[in-house]
Amino acid sequence: MEHENATPHVFPEARKPGELFYSFIFLGTAVALLSMIFWQTSVLPGKGFSAQPRTWPFISLAGMTLFALANLVATSRSARTPGRWKEVVIWVRSLEYVGWYLLYVAAIPVIGYLTATLVFCLFMTWRSGYRSGLAFAAAAGFALFVVLLFKSLFNVKIPGGAVYEYLPDTFRYIMIRYF
Repeated sequence: MEHENATPHVFPEARKPGELFYSFIFLGTAVALLSMIFWQTSVLPGKGFSAQPRTWPFISLAGMTLFALANLVATSRSARTPGRWKEVVIWVRSLEYVGWYLLYVAAIPVIGYLTATLVFCLFMTWRSGYRSGLAFAAAAGFALFVVLLFKSLFNVKIPGGAVYEYLPDTFRYIMIRYF
C-alpha cells in the first residue's frame, strides 16, 4: 500500500547538517582553482583546441564551478536542519589525521622509512582505539609488509633516514636499499 504524500528519500526537502557549509567550501575551491588556470597552464602554438594543455583542465574546472554553484543554490533554498556547526566540528577534527600523516612524511628522512612506518601504523592503531596485542601485531605486520612491498618489491626510491648514517657500512647499505 502506497502512502499519500510520500517523498522519495533521494529527493530530501531539508538540507542535512553541514551541507550549506560544504557547498560554500566546494564553490570556493572550484573558483580558486579556476582562477589559477591561466597562470598554471599554457597554450602551445600550432596545436588544436583539444590538444592544448589548458583545454581539458579548464573544461573540468568550469564544470566543477557550475555544479558547485548549482549545489549552493539548491542547498540554500532547502529548509535548514539544526546541527550544522556540530557537523563542521567533526570535519575539522578529521584534519587531525592529515596532520599525523604530514608528520609521518616529515619523519621518514630523519628516522627512516621502516621506523617511521612502524611508528605511524602502531600510533594510528592506538589512536583509532584499538588497544589489543593482536591489533598492534597486525599493525606491525602491515607496516613491515608495506615497507617490503614498496622498497624491496616495487623498488620505490624513498630517501634513507639520517639515523642510518650511524650504522656500520654493510648494515647501512641494507637498511637504505631494502628498508
